[in-house]
Amino acid sequence: MLGFLLARQAGLDDPLRLQRAESTRRVLGLELNKDRDVERIHGSGVNTLDIEPVEARYMLSGGSDGVIVLYDLENSSRQPYYTCKAVCSVGRNHPDVHKYSVETVQWYPHDTGMFTSSSFDKTLKVWDTNTLQTADIFNFEETVYSHHMSPVATKHCLVAVGTRGPKVQLCDLKSGSCSHILQGHRQEILAVSWSPRCEYVLATASADSRVKLWDVRRASGCLITLDQHNGKKSQAVESANTAHNGKVNGLCFTSDGLHLLTVGTDNRMRLWNSSNGENTLVNYGKVNNDSRKGLKFTVSCGCSSEFVFVPYGSTIAVYTIYSGEQITMLKGHYKSVDCCVFHSNFQELYSGSRDCNILAWVPSLYEPVPDDDEPTTKSQINPAFQDAWSSSDEEG
Repeated sequence: MLGFLLARQAGLDDPLRLQRAESTRRVLGLELNKDRDVERIHGSGVNTLDIEPVEARYMLSGGSDGVIVLYDLENSSRQPYYTCKAVCSVGRNHPDVHKYSVETVQWYPHDTGMFTSSSFDKTLKVWDTNTLQTADIFNFEETVYSHHMSPVATKHCLVAVGTRGPKVQLCDLKSGSCSHILQGHRQEILAVSWSPRCEYVLATASADSRVKLWDVRRASGCLITLDQHNGKKSQAVESANTAHNGKVNGLCFTSDGLHLLTVGTDNRMRLWNSSNGENTLVNYGKVNNDSRKGLKFTVSCGCSSEFVFVPYGSTIAVYTIYSGEQITMLKGHYKSVDCCVFHSNFQELYSGSRDCNILAWVPSLYEPVPDDDEPTTKSQINPAFQDAWSSSDEEG
């Protein structure tokens, strides 16, 4: 630590190097927080979570019971033991409550005064946070699986919506109508995600085993259909131009937008170059995925080697993105985990499960002290941890 500080002070190091190294150390030390509870409101499984990007203080959750809850994550009591309280909720008695399971909730990226939710009741709702009333409702002919607003858009207010139909719907918040449709998939759209790098690039994942990248400004729309074989298999082969050998039910761009992660029911996760669509062939091993709908996973931000957090049965698997190494399994839920969200300000993770609980995973405060009888050897040290930190000799 002192070596980092001295190198930064002398101008020998990038000022962000210490920050990245400390962020990495914190992520590698994630553990279930025994001192912090998240108030239990949902009467059935938690499907979706989102932390607002403005203050990073408030979190939304959506459940299979149709209920939406808004939590305050800040410890205002300053006590070591505290509960993240629900500020308000759209309960079963609310006049605008979703009739069926809420599949996605998302804050408006530029203002905490608005958020969106979509549900199996074939609606996308735009909410006023202050009054907890709907500002707009978009109705669809099919069940809605997923929606997403661009985190970086300044020239459009489009919400991408994936439904049981094969067409991707783009809803314009300014006009209050569906502005246009992207056609190309053959089955239901299970996940959609805008690029954090380019506001017009959208990724979509479908039950037809395909992942497509679109530029919504183009008339033809589709830029690339991702191919797990990188074009090396004959087009006559059934798996040609497919991203997975099963339904693709999860998408997540890396924080810089240069790569795209996908998960499928073939129990595989793949990393793609988002500019040319190339499969990077990083091997993550078996990534258990038996979800029949969208699986919401997340990535770290600001670390020296970035990580991906993927629901894996009743646990959350943590992998290094670019090497594919499994770092740890976070165990605490007792039923399947359906979603998780990373809090980049504090390197914390929140997860939602079918056991109705939301758990907080935080960096451990103390390094484990090795036994005098069992000195720590180099082989016992996590390799990702070794990469992130340099010894004081090297720094000097």
